[in-house]
Amino acid sequence: MGVPKFYRWISERYPCLSEVVKEHQIPEFDNLYLDMNGIIHQCSHPNDEDVHFRISEEKIFADIFHYLEVLFRIIKPRKVFFMAVDGVAPRAKMNQQRGRRFRSAKEAEDKIKKALEKGEVLPTEARFDSNCITPGTEFMARLQEQLKYFVHNKVSTDKSWHGVSVYLSGHETPGEGEHKIMEFIRSENTKPGHDPNTRHCLYGLDADLIILGLTSHEPHFSLLREEVRFGGRKAQKRITAPEETTFHLLHLSLMREYIDYEFSELKNKISFEYDLERIIDDWILMGFLVGNDFIPHLPHLHINHDALPLLYRTYISVLPSLRGYLNENGNLNLANFQKYLGKLSEFDREHFNEVFVDLKWFESKVGNKYLNEAAGLAAEEARALQGRRNKVLGDSLSLAALDGAEDSDGLPVRDCMEEDGEDDDIFETEFRQYKRSYYMTKMGVEVVSDEFLAGQALCYVEGIQWILHYYYHGVQSWSWYYPYHYAPFLSDVRNIAGLTLQFNLAKPFMPFQQLLGVLPSASKDLLPQCYQHLMTGEGSPIIEYYPLDFKTDLNGKQQEWEAVVLIPFIDETRLLAAMDPYTDMMSPAEKARNRHTECALYRYDHDLDYSYSSPLPELFPNFLHCHVRQTPIPMDAWHVPLDGAAKRPHTGLLYFCGFPTLKHIKHTFCKKKAGVVVFQQSSRGENTILEIKHSQEGEPECDDVASQVLGRSVFVNWPHLEEARIVAVSDGETKFSLEEAPGTQALYLGHTPPPTKVAYLSDKEQKDWLKEVQTFTEHFSKRKGIIINETAVVLYGQLLTGRKYVVGHSGQVHLEKQWAKQVLPLPYQTVVKDIMAFDSAFSRFRTLEELFPPATTVFMVGNPYYGAMGEVQESGDVINEGRIRVVFTVPCEPQLDALIQNQHKYSVKYSPGYVLASRLGVTSYLVSRFSGSVFIGRGSKRNPHGEQKANVGLNLKFNKKNEEVPGYTKRTEREWLYSAAVEELLAEYLERFSEVLDLVSRNSHDDVFYEDDIWPGEDENGAEKVQQITSWLKTHPVSSISRTSCDLQILDAAIVEKIEEELEKSKLKKSSKKVRVTVKPHLLFRPLEQQHGVVPDPDAEYRLFDRVVNVRESFTVPLGLRGTIIGIKGADREAEVLYEVVFDEEFAGGLTIRCSAGRGYRLPPCALINLTHGSRQEFGGHKLTAIVKPQPASFAQHGQKGQLGGLNHSPRSPFIPTQQQNGRQGFNLRAETQTNRNLPHKKNMQKGSCTDEEFSNVWQSLQGSGMPQIPPAQWQNNAGKGGWGTGSPGQKRDQDGQQYQEQAKSHRSDPQPHSKPSPAGSIRVLKRNEDFSSLFPSENTPSKSNSEFEELMANLKISKTSPAPPPQPKEGASTEPLSPQSFAMKGTLMLKEMLKIDGSGTPGPNPDSAPPAATQNSSGSIGQHHGRRKPSKKLAARINKPQGESPGQPLPPPPVCPPPSAPHPHRGL
Repeated sequence: MGVPKFYRWISERYPCLSEVVKEHQIPEFDNLYLDMNGIIHQCSHPNDEDVHFRISEEKIFADIFHYLEVLFRIIKPRKVFFMAVDGVAPRAKMNQQRGRRFRSAKEAEDKIKKALEKGEVLPTEARFDSNCITPGTEFMARLQEQLKYFVHNKVSTDKSWHGVSVYLSGHETPGEGEHKIMEFIRSENTKPGHDPNTRHCLYGLDADLIILGLTSHEPHFSLLREEVRFGGRKAQKRITAPEETTFHLLHLSLMREYIDYEFSELKNKISFEYDLERIIDDWILMGFLVGNDFIPHLPHLHINHDALPLLYRTYISVLPSLRGYLNENGNLNLANFQKYLGKLSEFDREHFNEVFVDLKWFESKVGNKYLNEAAGLAAEEARALQGRRNKVLGDSLSLAALDGAEDSDGLPVRDCMEEDGEDDDIFETEFRQYKRSYYMTKMGVEVVSDEFLAGQALCYVEGIQWILHYYYHGVQSWSWYYPYHYAPFLSDVRNIAGLTLQFNLAKPFMPFQQLLGVLPSASKDLLPQCYQHLMTGEGSPIIEYYPLDFKTDLNGKQQEWEAVVLIPFIDETRLLAAMDPYTDMMSPAEKARNRHTECALYRYDHDLDYSYSSPLPELFPNFLHCHVRQTPIPMDAWHVPLDGAAKRPHTGLLYFCGFPTLKHIKHTFCKKKAGVVVFQQSSRGENTILEIKHSQEGEPECDDVASQVLGRSVFVNWPHLEEARIVAVSDGETKFSLEEAPGTQALYLGHTPPPTKVAYLSDKEQKDWLKEVQTFTEHFSKRKGIIINETAVVLYGQLLTGRKYVVGHSGQVHLEKQWAKQVLPLPYQTVVKDIMAFDSAFSRFRTLEELFPPATTVFMVGNPYYGAMGEVQESGDVINEGRIRVVFTVPCEPQLDALIQNQHKYSVKYSPGYVLASRLGVTSYLVSRFSGSVFIGRGSKRNPHGEQKANVGLNLKFNKKNEEVPGYTKRTEREWLYSAAVEELLAEYLERFSEVLDLVSRNSHDDVFYEDDIWPGEDENGAEKVQQITSWLKTHPVSSISRTSCDLQILDAAIVEKIEEELEKSKLKKSSKKVRVTVKPHLLFRPLEQQHGVVPDPDAEYRLFDRVVNVRESFTVPLGLRGTIIGIKGADREAEVLYEVVFDEEFAGGLTIRCSAGRGYRLPPCALINLTHGSRQEFGGHKLTAIVKPQPASFAQHGQKGQLGGLNHSPRSPFIPTQQQNGRQGFNLRAETQTNRNLPHKKNMQKGSCTDEEFSNVWQSLQGSGMPQIPPAQWQNNAGKGGWGTGSPGQKRDQDGQQYQEQAKSHRSDPQPHSKPSPAGSIRVLKRNEDFSSLFPSENTPSKSNSEFEELMANLKISKTSPAPPPQPKEGASTEPLSPQSFAMKGTLMLKEMLKIDGSGTPGPNPDSAPPAATQNSSGSIGQHHGRRKPSKKLAARINKPQGESPGQPLPPPPVCPPPSAPHPHRGL
């Protein structure tokens, strides 16, 4: 159906439809269905472009198993898991399968031939023939046995599979996979006890899956697949770790509402009832007219040429004149359909009119070279026949069938021949000739008669009806198929109202019959030996069905894979007759494969216990205890009769979280070209734009909003609603915030007012507020197609991350919602309050005994034994005291301290490009250019030959994608750095192909270079030279190294190798011990599905080299397996942060991440407990550490760059040592150190910074002759870094620091780093008398370090006020070397200036600083405040006024608000 085009078109048309989600955002589902063939293809031949690719069958099976585990774990179906492999298909589908397999075999052969011609050496092993993924092959038989083993193993051993009904419908069960799934859904819907709110997820995003989902009319139906990439047919990356995979979740709940909007104007136009379900049925029918897998598309109706809007407009114009709908639950209303096609047929003439005019113009310009061959032939023939028009009119072409007369139903049609005489006469003649030529050239008919056209009309309508039956009722005929490669013109599908459409059910082919029917001769080895000669033997009666060469016809399409494959259709009778004599020659094993069998249901049964043998014991072990009950399902068990009543969807008031809806917020809609960004590109067609209506109650008041939502949970990010806890409310001038102890995340329900503080925003904060509003307004507009209009109030909220079991004072256990630490800005008008939401996360456990029964696996999150895995023992004697008895296993840990100290010895050294250039004797430009992409085209610059280009660059850096190649390149804020390996590679390149570098250096402004310009000699073959370069690059080890994000902190492969060596040493000791302790329950973490997404220890801070343990059950990584962090990847949201871990043992599904095979994986914070964090806590924070994890943007007010830590540094130290892994660290001043620890944010993870050079300048100055001339930017601009308010002490320091600004500018050509505004939620307004040091809560850093810092400050007598400016250095001061005493004195003065130590003088008031914002803490009532200012043009004008233009004015009295009234909280069920 032109699947990618259809998916992209609807995603652009309806922008909110396809939601990009991560694993933790996927909603709860009851049933998960997998169309298995997509998974099998992706795991067996992920890249058909690579002719060198080889894969073993064992690897394919292992990858499929991993894929299935990943999808099950992501969706976590509650009731049904249905795996459907394609069985024998109906004949109508087999024609398409046959064409596809012939084409793939030919493409593979052509690619191999080209590779051999280029001199490439191909592997000796046979390549994987994807045609073996067809029912009846040996590969499919082995796969079926492996899938049975997989299901038995998972159901027996994995607790998350125990309560689920698992269906496996293999290749032996007839029918396409997705249609077997729909049979099951239809059957379930007809059962009396069917739950209308069942939530379905179907994996795969083919267009027919979208249509199949809509035919079910189920309200909660979503389609899932990995991210779709457009812009060429690129190889799809095979799934690795699900945490790093971007998923698209297409919600049919939204699709239904968008379709309602598409046809909403019909509500007031039609005389019968407007029924959305019937509109959806007609929408499905219209989709079939642009082509599908069973019948060809109508001429010139292409999705990318706006065919669908044409179909919709025609429908809207015709339906009011009809008495009903076109599609009646899968049955065509032929009379109505005829009228619809009659109106639609006007398109044929309109299209030809455009072609007719264009061809006349083209003829005058370029002669008889037409864009459309058929149209060109018709036009030429028409001109040749102009003098014989009378004969043409008497030709065998039936005028009755092709003219524009009124049809039998009285629907007026254009009759051009009676209008304007000569011109129209010529047009009509050429139009008929044009269609005649189409039928003659495309279909090979000699006479286009009435009978032929009537037969075409019958065939096409019959095809539409067969498809409707197939999608609504299942297969109605196994033997029917459309017998042409092309469809008729719309204007020729006439007089269909009286047709009788009947189908003969027949029987499906047997597997080997289908193999002979769809495979090309190149794949004959997939057949039993006795049948192979029928494909290749000269005496075979069906040899003409297997042509070695064949033609393809794009027929108006653009991509080669969309072309029509012109091979003969199989005659069923001849095929079966040819096979019959050889059937008895099959072996017993072959006969066993050539059969149909039923589907099977598998369920866990604890009472059953038997052993199960693996079909591949060397790879997958036998298991002794199988607890699976297998039940066969008869093949016709799910058949629903044609007259089966279609159930209407249940549309209740209950909101199901994760299933978006356009309800809840009043809005209008329209269609226009708004360029909404879909799939990382601006839309080209029309978007459905939603505009939120202004509230009838007027503009919301900030204090009123605060009283309603502060401290409560609401739903945000409409229409993809997520629950969030509101912690602040602001209108751009006033800010109401919760006043809570750090770490508190309580909900304030009922009539209890939350503890609230109120503050006025400083001018800077007001500007930040406006930026936030601008940012999310643009996001809604450009990414969702939603106009949110003016924002008066912004809410600041923490998103729901999960639920955690909490033990109450009485020993009772309950589930408590957990909220993210990150605070996000949310426009108030997109927030939904007081909705009734379905919540299935009911508490399974109510007492400690239930939560911690004996033999339960738990982890310790307190000291000692932090992170140790243990098993709960009988605790009856201590549980009444609120304690649990546990036996912990404490293994021996590897000693990494020495490695951490000496890591610089093993780290890759990087240098700027100019250093490599000087060593190689080339320019910096060549180093930069060749480390990226260099394109060489055919021909010369003056005379290029085609658009084919070869990339001969090293491809070691990717600016647009922000990616680098570890060990070769590294990106800093200002430049790219290169390792010695790049130098060696470039040196070899220079030695082998110096002429390429020579030409590029002389033509540095060109984007493409050309073969003939590089190798101009006649005896030189440029194509061969280019091939030599690309072959050399392919054989180099760098071609196999994966690239990583530049935002990723990593340890190099050499260091990871040393870590693995230390692990092996520790294993030799085998000194793990077991300890028996009684523990308070809040110090235990039990892995539970209901707690998925909850971070075990929110205070944990993650650094490179930290030791961690996996605490996720039913996961690829085994529970309790320990490892070491070797990489940290930041993200916009804390839940999306990923840690790269090398584990202590190899495991199935493990990745190779700069480590030994199968030992690496990428995990989120919720999957880990940080063992090293526990050690740091236990030993007062003085344990050796490597890298301080970057702070989250929501707390680091102005996003410091390169915020990475050092060795043995004080947590409060302003400096961080520079000697770190990979040279990634620079010196940094840390504004807010240890807040919100385990949330690396990508904006703060930019590697490298200007501060190393700045500190170096200061240090050199102190060691030189005088005071530093270039103090670091942080010393000049500390106030901005700390996020202080208007009246902060930092302002004075800013002014004092300005005296160095000019000197710095004169001594440095590099721009000073400037801070960027942080995301919302990070505003922190100081109280009137509050010190900025209160921003660093004492409990967030180790107490010992804290006390040391306080003692140091006390000794230095730091003042609360700003000191007077130090004396300015006199001009012309001596630059002679200083004596040690003078140096010490100057150093002391400089240190005093930096630390603002009190001098003898008393600082005067700062006239330019406004008083700090007044705040008032309240635990009770807060009165209404008067004189409240609203965000307005005055506010914007004041904000945009240059700083210092007028002194700040005192604020009015602090606002007071009434006790928050108790709104209706959303109710969970």
